Amino acid sequence: MKANRLQSDAYLPWVADIIDRVQESPTVFTWRLRFTEPDIQQRYRFEPGQFNMVYLFGVGEIPISIVSDPDDADCYAHTIAVVGRITQAMARLRPGDQVGIRGPFGQGWPMAQAQGQDVVVITGGLGCAPVTSVIQYILQRRDRFGALSILQGVKRSSELVYRARYSAWAAAPDTHVLLAADQAGPQWPWYTGTVVDLLKQIEINTEHTLVMACGPEAMLQAAMDHLIDLGLPANRLFLSMERNMQCGVGHCGHCQLGGQFVCKDGPVFAYPQVQELMAISGY
Repeated sequence: MKANRLQSDAYLPWVADIIDRVQESPTVFTWRLRFTEPDIQQRYRFEPGQFNMVYLFGVGEIPISIVSDPDDADCYAHTIAVVGRITQAMARLRPGDQVGIRGPFGQGWPMAQAQGQDVVVITGGLGCAPVTSVIQYILQRRDRFGALSILQGVKRSSELVYRARYSAWAAAPDTHVLLAADQAGPQWPWYTGTVVDLLKQIEINTEHTLVMACGPEAMLQAAMDHLIDLGLPANRLFLSMERNMQCGVGHCGHCQLGGQFVCKDGPVFAYPQVQELMAISGY
């Protein structure tokens, strides 16, 4: 079920304070935010996989995945990669500064369907943000889910974020963390290779597993092909898709994917919903 947006006008942002800022890597940082109005903070609810439109006053607005646990009533968090003009300006903000928030938007991960199942989380590059709230959600409710496997691949070892979190996640009951880099540096203690290589190292019960994946589409396609070859039904595979989302409500059309809009009908899709489109190069 989609969480309800607080504002009657989905185009108007609420003001939020930056409570904390963590530099995850040279080009990635995490904000913890709280709405300035206590009533708004109390009523704000989201589901794992949803996103906010984050507005820097006088600069612009971008869609950012929510990476915290939905039941953290005190704050919510966004992890942001510095990749353009707006995120460069956001990177200069510090605790005490303010931003605008619209949301939450979109369809999240199938957490109700995942209960009682093994869950495999697959991420590539900086695509880990959309599944971070899933990991937090499962670990805070560990008895509701089966085995949790977290597979993260990066191109270069220096691109790995959340290093401390991976160690904490790996220490949780029945939780397995596998990390890989295409280009491993001298201090890289984990696997050298791809996410698909990591998939070959875990056991998957094809009748008892749900997969949640995000990252570069070439990586996603390779992972989906491998999982289907293993016998995992396509309707047990879920992807978070990325497109140029500018409005969050399906009006501007920038994020259209076939007959669907990523901001409204996604960003999370069951693989059969996007399978044919992903097979079209450059779509």
